[in-house]
Amino acid sequence: MEEAERTANAFLFAWQSSDYGTMHSLISFSTRDATPLDQFSAIYENAADTMSLTALAIRPLAIARDASTPRVAVMVYDATFTTDLLGTFTDPERELTLVFEDRERTWRVAWSRGDVFREMEQGAQLRLLTTTVNRANIYDRSGIVLAMQDDRLIVTVNVVRRSIRDEAGCISTLASAANVEQDVIARRLDSTPPDWVNEIAQIEPAAYTEYSAALEQQCAATFGNRPARRYPNGSLMPHILGSVGYVDPEDVPEIVREGFPQDSILGRSGIERSWDEVLRGRPRVELVLDMPNGTRLRSLGVRPSQEAQAVWLTIDTGLQARVLEILSTAYAQNADTWGRQSKGAAAIVIDVRTGEILAMVSYPTYDGNAFTPNPSIGRQQALEIIEKTSTDPRLPLLNRATQGRYPSGSVMKIATSMAVAESGVYSVNTRFSCSGSWTRNGITRTDWLASGHGTLDLAGAVTNSCNPYFYEVGYQMNLVDPFLMPRLLRQFGLGQPTGLTDLPEDPGNIGDPDTYRAKTGLQWSFVEAVSMAIGQGEVEVTPLQIVRLTAAIANGGDLLRPYLVQKAGLFDDFSYEAQPEVLSQIDVRDEVLNTVRRGMCDVTTAYTGTATFQFVDSPLQAIGVCGKTGTAQNLPGPTTHAWFAGYAPREEPEIAVVVMVEDAGEGSVVAAPLVRDIMEYYFFGE
Repeated sequence: MEEAERTANAFLFAWQSSDYGTMHSLISFSTRDATPLDQFSAIYENAADTMSLTALAIRPLAIARDASTPRVAVMVYDATFTTDLLGTFTDPERELTLVFEDRERTWRVAWSRGDVFREMEQGAQLRLLTTTVNRANIYDRSGIVLAMQDDRLIVTVNVVRRSIRDEAGCISTLASAANVEQDVIARRLDSTPPDWVNEIAQIEPAAYTEYSAALEQQCAATFGNRPARRYPNGSLMPHILGSVGYVDPEDVPEIVREGFPQDSILGRSGIERSWDEVLRGRPRVELVLDMPNGTRLRSLGVRPSQEAQAVWLTIDTGLQARVLEILSTAYAQNADTWGRQSKGAAAIVIDVRTGEILAMVSYPTYDGNAFTPNPSIGRQQALEIIEKTSTDPRLPLLNRATQGRYPSGSVMKIATSMAVAESGVYSVNTRFSCSGSWTRNGITRTDWLASGHGTLDLAGAVTNSCNPYFYEVGYQMNLVDPFLMPRLLRQFGLGQPTGLTDLPEDPGNIGDPDTYRAKTGLQWSFVEAVSMAIGQGEVEVTPLQIVRLTAAIANGGDLLRPYLVQKAGLFDDFSYEAQPEVLSQIDVRDEVLNTVRRGMCDVTTAYTGTATFQFVDSPLQAIGVCGKTGTAQNLPGPTTHAWFAGYAPREEPEIAVVVMVEDAGEGSVVAAPLVRDIMEYYFFGE
């Protein structure tokens, strides 16, 4: 029996290490001839894949000859399977039969499929059954539903190939009902054994009404239902919510290991993606041995489901809708002027005390319902929207709020002011004669106001947005250290990720002598520093970076992590609740911060403030608005981006708001009134 035991152990321990070649070499000659190595290996590999096997432990128990047949021996052993999905389970007291082969006078394994699991010898199949949970809803901060599983169900068509009465007709009808090519249906039929149920297609309810009789007749089809994802306010915040969809082919193995079917619909973008693991829950999985007719022979293990958890956003739906309306109305009213050439805009409202994003609009928008696999608006309308959106030169799919990179123009002066005063290159009281032009080393730059602004201190330079003052700031800081201004601007959170984790964001760029040389091959000069000081040249920032900096100025210097998710969990049991998080500080003296604030507050109130004419008759004067205009040249073209960033109230600020309108002209003319209207709605409901 020693030789029989050695053979049995060699076979079992080869299985333990997935050495199918050695296993195959130890089976009986007749079985080896009937089951080539590739087929033999595939049987074990498929079983391992089905159960998500990661380790196998064999424990031999005993071996003995069959009393009635001495040329047969039986090894009894335990097999413990460790899997990704089910954890560890043991199949005890399994039997491995060996026979003595006369040809080589050796013991060999009398192998059959039952040596994988005994029921497989009867024709049973190892199956992993998945029961998914319904995807959870997304709500706004007040509990308004933003994303939900629609009551309108998509119809699934299920067929067993062996039962199809007219395969050619079945494929043709299925293709028409599902609006796909016939070869797609044919490939799906080929993907499963002929005696197994195959969810072959998903069709619209209208298609079910039209084709169900033919599908029953030709395909012997049965039908089920699958819910659709719906966004009740489809075009209100698609850049935030994102969409769901089928996973990419390269990601299929990973989701299968987690227990999801290959055709699962999971989060693909936006909150749907970043919070996908919370929203989707975890399926119930059960490893079973079933006969082709559906008879259950054995259950090997079960992993219970994990309930999907809802997500509550920081977004105020009413405010979000009003911001979108304000932008849309502005474009409509200016369709014959800047609205004709402007491709888009962004607006953000953030709570300066917490970092909560209360509204975030990227314009133009689109209907997010079109981008789901089972669109609740109907497939034809969805296809039309997708085609229109994908070919729109305004790039509506771009989230301009977090991924748009723009020169900031004079909005940068609030950062430049803090940089020059904190560095000691200027004091807050340094005065400069702000004429209509500035000249250094043969280079002349002009101001936006040809007559100039007179002699100004730092706060006055912010209020009047005096370019020559800041040209000189850039020049003097560059003399001290060419890296000084770029380093401080980055310290203020510009040209850097803001820390937002809920959506992708572009880091932008604040250049310096090293990055400039790497990009252009040219030497940095004072010209680059002078341009940077007024938000041009080597400056690319996102609206989110600007509103975050504005909030930091308002709250006393804290650069907060901006966030969109307030909490997640069940209605009475939250697994996550956001807390304000200070990532860094702008780290300037109170004297500097207060000077910049004073300059910003005078922008909307002082006689020479660049936005006073937009705010003078506003009820906001009662609480005070502090802000900064910006008009950024969109080089090399002739147009300018319009910016306004501000916070309110002046005392004990609550919100910061930024609006950026591409290629629209002056910030004071275009962006400032939009911020005013947003703030009036927030504070007064007007």
